[in-house]
Amino acid sequence: MMSRTIRAERVGVTREQILTAAERLFAEYGVCAASNRRISEAAGQGNTAAVGYHFGGKADLVRAIVRRHAEPIEELRARMVTAAERSGDVRAWVSCMVRPVTEHLAALGSPTWYARFLAQVGTDPALCEILDEENRTSPSLRRAVEGFTRCLPGLPAAVQDERGAMTRQLILHTCAERERALARGAATPRASWHDAATGLIDALVGLWLAPPTHPT
Repeated sequence: MMSRTIRAERVGVTREQILTAAERLFAEYGVCAASNRRISEAAGQGNTAAVGYHFGGKADLVRAIVRRHAEPIEELRARMVTAAERSGDVRAWVSCMVRPVTEHLAALGSPTWYARFLAQVGTDPALCEILDEENRTSPSLRRAVEGFTRCLPGLPAAVQDERGAMTRQLILHTCAERERALARGAATPRASWHDAATGLIDALVGLWLAPPTHPT
């Protein structure tokens, strides 16, 4: 009889294989186009119902992929937030939002799929709330937003909300476009994820410090 330890190890391996296959297929073809059957086959599972057995619905699978990456990103951001704790510099706090993601992508090696996966989920009306929910549970992100807000110029609340949405989209899709280019072997504007983050931070600092034009 198979011991509980061996069975648990096999289940863990199977789950990882499914998560890896799902992340890649979601990134390359979109969440709707990647069926559970297709994911199971890509993960090397003879049972095409393996995804449903291990993860339930598609939303649960998406949430599991997000949480798979959340811990290393959280660790990176927590260190950066601690270093920036007393800073009144907008750039320092924007860096706390950008570099944990880009450094994590760099650490994954090549190719990666996570940035494109996030872009797909972030534009799916049925699933984008998962990203918002997971972000709200991040202690380091909450501290980063609080520190960032403290050093902002006096922007109206509506402008802050507007630029916050722009910031999320710019980070999401800039990383996804770079990841897509790297996967295709295409040229990129910046040589490394570190340099790409620098360019993105430059743009976001300019976005937040630009004076608002009041509606006429």
